[in-house]
Amino acid sequence: MIVGYPDPRLTRKAEPRPVDDGLRAIGHRLLKATRAANAYGLAAVHIGAVAPVVVISADPDPEKRDYLVLYNPEIVSTDGPSIPGPEGSVSMPGVEVEITRPYAAEVAWDDETGTRQHRRFDGLPARIAQHEIDQVSGTFFLERLSRLKRDMVLKKWKKRADA
Repeated sequence: MIVGYPDPRLTRKAEPRPVDDGLRAIGHRLLKATRAANAYGLAAVHIGAVAPVVVISADPDPEKRDYLVLYNPEIVSTDGPSIPGPEGSVSMPGVEVEITRPYAAEVAWDDETGTRQHRRFDGLPARIAQHEIDQVSGTFFLERLSRLKRDMVLKKWKKRADA
């Protein structure tokens, strides 16, 4: 079951912790949910766990889903121009807004064995990583909008949900 907006868990920060059997179990459930939704990525909170785990599609081809499970992920640095692009969330189906993010991101995370990994992502995979790592940090994607734009989106979404 996917956690829906405005569930308060979507704004809770997941604290880093050692990769253990419990965290790996969340990672496996999250990977399964991501595949089932054919999503570009998901954060653990989307399946109800406030935990430092994300799944992202690492392939720049949006038709492919080359998933990586990242434990304790963090953005180390970003570079390149900031580019607007469409973003949405399984927690708010039917809503897609333009968010501006850096073109590239250097990401660090623990793999399933607890070994720290680093990788640079460009384009769409960088956007996906930044979006999901924001979510692990308690920042829902709408928070990247101006207050005026966010209020407009929420008003439309609520009107549609009430219909």
